[in-house]
Amino acid sequence: MTTFLLLPGLFMGGWAWEAVAAELTAQGHRALPVTLPGMAERSGEDPAGIGLGEHTDAVSELLDTAGPGIVLVAHSYAVFPALAAADRRPGQVSRVVFVDTGFPEPGESLVAQMPQLGLLERAVGGVIPVPEEIPAVHAVPSAELERYHRLATPQPVRTVTEPVELTGAWLKLPTTGVFCRANGLSLEFARTLHGTGLPRFAKLAEPGVTFFELATGHYPMLSAPVELADVLVRAAAGEGRGLYEG
Repeated sequence: MTTFLLLPGLFMGGWAWEAVAAELTAQGHRALPVTLPGMAERSGEDPAGIGLGEHTDAVSELLDTAGPGIVLVAHSYAVFPALAAADRRPGQVSRVVFVDTGFPEPGESLVAQMPQLGLLERAVGGVIPVPEEIPAVHAVPSAELERYHRLATPQPVRTVTEPVELTGAWLKLPTTGVFCRANGLSLEFARTLHGTGLPRFAKLAEPGVTFFELATGHYPMLSAPVELADVLVRAAAGEGRGLYEG
């Protein structure tokens, strides 16, 4: 049995992982969907007072109580608190799985890494409103779209502006990247990044680093939960392709 700690991306809570968690449980594993402070059913907390530090603390506490041997799964934004927590508690984590996301450098924030998202331009009163739509390219079924718009909550601004604190301890952990091709990420793109020779991309080709590709868009937990669950189980077993395999 493997324990999966499932962290959602921007605007989402643990509800986004329900179908994936059900499939993992059906396969005999332990699945723990996470709602970070200030989000979803925890939205009663003052979101303006929540930052990346509070999200990192929350994940660190979960690693303490649920580990060791956790497969830490981070979708999109969640890679920031996931890596910061894994960096603090590397002995609790057996593998980090990145779902359609890259990884930050020490001292980097989400808005610094991805200014093209325009998150700060949309911010109002310390939070970023939920986007009005998910583009069709992401293949989210209509029922899941309705659920997303019903349950999604504004994102605290400080979670995307605070710099991530990393010592480099996480770099020694096995990792798996799950690329969602309809969103533009792929093994080919990762090879291009590695080919730049920049130190930040060196880990992509290291032993213990594997990759999977899914044909869907940026929200595979909503659009392809069974396929994603299967990939997570395979990732936990060390399966997947190396950067230059195949």
